[in-house]
Amino acid sequence: MSDIKYEIKETIGVVSESPKGWTKELNIISWNERMPKFDLRDWAPKHEKMGKGITLSADELKKLRDLLNEMEL
Repeated sequence: MSDIKYEIKETIGVVSESPKGWTKELNIISWNERMPKFDLRDWAPKHEKMGKGITLSADELKKLRDLLNEMEL
């Protein structure tokens, strides 16, 4: 399996932090030198490791925002 290349273009924010220092972050990331997308996943303290996450286009992120705004929390 080939290595996955990624470049964090912009950090939008940290959603949460675990006691071990891992953070769940919303970033804009370019995967394998492709067009950057929004990405939500767990990261080790120095971004040396990552957990599973979800990658969304701008349109998908807007739709998710709209769905969340419709929820009663």
